[in-house]
Amino acid sequence: MKKIVIKLQVEGIHYWPDCPIEEVSYLQNPHRHIFHIRIEREVEHNDRDIEIIEFKHLVTEYLEHLYWSFTYDCLDFKTMSCEDIAENLLETFNAQLVEVLEDNENGAIITI
Repeated sequence: MKKIVIKLQVEGIHYWPDCPIEEVSYLQNPHRHIFHIRIEREVEHNDRDIEIIEFKHLVTEYLEHLYWSFTYDCLDFKTMSCEDIAENLLETFNAQLVEVLEDNENGAIITI
């Protein structure tokens, strides 16, 4: 199996309005992260089915189109978790693996 890999960073806001954990109750409010995103997508041959840079541009444009907030001047994922973001990208871009980390520390990996 051959795969291409892209990595990108996007500034974004999200929140967890129903957070039941007192220690991190601040997560109920909008807060900023640098989301580190890694996507693996299978290709059929060495000339690739899609150019890596083109693929990265498509993902970036998709995120900006759906989630850009003029209020925050960055992406606004609203109540989406890292798992939600990863699952959305996995399905939208026919990927095999998507990793989304908050500030390159903690997050989620979704695979098929």
